[in-house]
Amino acid sequence: MNFIDKKISVKTAIAILAKNGIPVDHEEATVILDFLYLMAKNYKKLEEEKDVETPRRNRTLEKMP
Repeated sequence: MNFIDKKISVKTAIAILAKNGIPVDHEEATVILDFLYLMAKNYKKLEEEKDVETPRRNRTLEKMP
């Protein structure tokens, strides 16, 4: 899979996962990142199509007294 706007490198992903006790190699980190980017892309598409309310959106719509 090819995502143009990748903001997290494979090396950074490996470091983040290792910090959290998840040892992975380069190939596994690549698969994990591709999966996460795919999920984010599909969620964004779903949000645009159905105008799904996200927790962030719910927080900003309600005004505090």
